[in-house]
Amino acid sequence: ESAVWALLRGGGCLLACLLLFAPCRAGAAQRYTPDWASLDSRPLPAWYDEAKFGVFLHWGVFSVPSFGSEWFWWHWRAERISAYVDFMEKNYPPGFRYADFAPQFGAEFFNPDSWAELFEAAGAKYVVLTTKHHEGFTNWKSPVSWNWNSVDTGPHRDLVGDLGAAVRKRTNILFCLYRSVINSFPPPYLLSTYFHFKMEFFFPPLPSPPLPKINNFFKKYKPDIIWSDGDWEAPDTYWNSTEFLAWLYNDSPVKDTVAVNDRWCSGCSCHHGGFYNCADKFSPKTLPNHKWEKCTSVDTHSWGYRRNMNVQEIMDTPSIVKDLVQVVSYGGNYLLNIGPTKDGVIAPVFQERLLGVGQWLSINGEAIYSSKPWRVQHENESSVWYTSKESAVYAIFLQWPEDNSLKLVSPKTSPSTNVTMLGFSNPLKWKPSPEKGMTIALPFLPPSTLPIQYAWTIKLEGVA
Repeated sequence: ESAVWALLRGGGCLLACLLLFAPCRAGAAQRYTPDWASLDSRPLPAWYDEAKFGVFLHWGVFSVPSFGSEWFWWHWRAERISAYVDFMEKNYPPGFRYADFAPQFGAEFFNPDSWAELFEAAGAKYVVLTTKHHEGFTNWKSPVSWNWNSVDTGPHRDLVGDLGAAVRKRTNILFCLYRSVINSFPPPYLLSTYFHFKMEFFFPPLPSPPLPKINNFFKKYKPDIIWSDGDWEAPDTYWNSTEFLAWLYNDSPVKDTVAVNDRWCSGCSCHHGGFYNCADKFSPKTLPNHKWEKCTSVDTHSWGYRRNMNVQEIMDTPSIVKDLVQVVSYGGNYLLNIGPTKDGVIAPVFQERLLGVGQWLSINGEAIYSSKPWRVQHENESSVWYTSKESAVYAIFLQWPEDNSLKLVSPKTSPSTNVTMLGFSNPLKWKPSPEKGMTIALPFLPPSTLPIQYAWTIKLEGVA
């Protein structure tokens, strides 16, 4: 565990920044101005790159119909997609409004401590919860979303605050918040006609500092990531993004530790902000030159919970582990989404996937957490992926060789080369390959361990 994480766990976020990292010292003294040249110069907090793996949660009123996707309202009322229209006509009475789903968003089985325990067991280092999706419903008592929030209706509780408190009881996992800057529809209690409109809550068209209610939101929840979305329809001047980020970096309660993504305006993705998302399920084929994150979903068809999902549409654990390994080898973070039910239940299939990842990380996490990309990212037709940490190189292989001999072409060996396998105590025998690289004699593992592992990690010391 790094010194940064140790200090974060002890509540010494600012101390970690001041004592350990010169870029952070410079950032703490600097006043950022509301322009991209200044904002993009802010160093990304070191904890984020070390974390590598997080859990994403899409949860809201869309979890009640739990049909199609979290865009249910838009697909039903704006696009009039036949599958959604037919679903409503067959299952709900005439005149039923999307707002009528809200009282059914009961979250009666929501146990934030059991959620946090699951995420910790999954090996996640951060959790990103939707505070407001494009439908405008807020999972806290927003002062500008009267009767369209989780305290005034539905669960009648502060879902953001409850989960945040549970997550922060754990010492090695951080609490982060997603929010969309748009509402696909206005709150139905205000207008009877539907049209696309923006609710400027996080980015009011006022000079810095932001409105007191914005300040109070961050004082209350202190997120470690602000994961912005819904930015694509307007420039940063409309959202007032640069003014907000300048306040966030200069004066907010999380100014020294917060990380942000790149969804702050049309044209911002992959160009401005903190870490880059670029697009949903972004998967580069070469090593990017900027810190990035892949967000993807266990349910390959939706981010929110779907009652009509099929097993063929769900990522299996080996696929998730393979995806995680490739992302980290390319220097990225992996944010894996699940959609809880309207009742506050995480479906057993999602629990099983998360626990499977956690089991794999419990053995192989040394090659993932706090790692850096090596000079070579992959080889052997992408069946071997590399990471590095300090003087060690990790070769993560996705297929067990039939002859129990693993051939690596990229490492340059030396007389001091030492080879071990994570989860296996004894050193492994190896020999230089005739042309280049090395051949490693793998241990004979019980067949029962092979389905559990999904991928295996060789630790190489004394190689270049």
